[in-house]
Amino acid sequence: MSLSTAAQSKTWTYVEGDWYEGNVAVIGPRSHAMWLGTSVFDGARWFEGVAPDLDLHSQRVNASAISLGLKPTMAPEEIVGLTWEGLKKFDGNTAVYIRPMYWAEHGGYMGVPADPSSTRFCLCLYEAPMIAPSGFSVAVSPFRRPTIETMPTNAKAGCLYPNNGRAILEAKMRGFDNALVLDMLGNVAETASSNVFLVKDGQVMTPTANGTFLAGITRSRVISLLADYGFRTVERTLTVRDFREADEIFSTGNHSKVVPVIKMEDRDIQPGPIARKARELYWEWAHSTPKD
Repeated sequence: MSLSTAAQSKTWTYVEGDWYEGNVAVIGPRSHAMWLGTSVFDGARWFEGVAPDLDLHSQRVNASAISLGLKPTMAPEEIVGLTWEGLKKFDGNTAVYIRPMYWAEHGGYMGVPADPSSTRFCLCLYEAPMIAPSGFSVAVSPFRRPTIETMPTNAKAGCLYPNNGRAILEAKMRGFDNALVLDMLGNVAETASSNVFLVKDGQVMTPTANGTFLAGITRSRVISLLADYGFRTVERTLTVRDFREADEIFSTGNHSKVVPVIKMEDRDIQPGPIARKARELYWEWAHSTPKD
């Protein structure tokens, strides 16, 4: 296997029974995933000695594979075990992104659907610092989230992310960090890279999981932690106006867990006490879980 010479952070990839350092070449131009985008992944995190909800992320990548017509080849507990094995290759000073992946090598009828028997697996671990908890800005995106009738929104599928990417690029062209993305009915779904919450008059709210976005593992964990602390989260249809009038906005996601939104379009927003408490509760919970 050849390695890319492109600059990258420290990376280790497990594929076909062994570990390789760097950006290992694993697919070719005839691979179905290269041609028609049949790939799924999940993202977990190692930071400060912990890897929260690694078991759930490992289960979800298998569920995503099935949703895309692939056949999982690794049990979730095998993925967890390999992850801890691979993490020993890092110095422990920088947060690590944990990315198990499946993809199709061959196609089925007329080459269009994936041939599930050709499913391949890799586990890629690489250093990726978390963004600062100081917060980020969002613009309302002109692009929309698809529905389950038009795209595999019940999977963490690679084919969904070009749409997220163009939402971020359009927002960045206007001077913002990220985008607030709406569903096809014009209600808020998520940011282009994470789930989103608002707080109004002490009430925590988040868009209801309506099939246009993944209701994330970190989202669920934060809802549960806030509930245990005494803050009930209401899942409901939320409009752009609701976010414009919110006292706080914050996001949850695997990349950086809980981060406040500090600007929405032309409105500055101060990081609020509930967002801070949500992040604090998450860190406390994460460090209370077993290390392996």
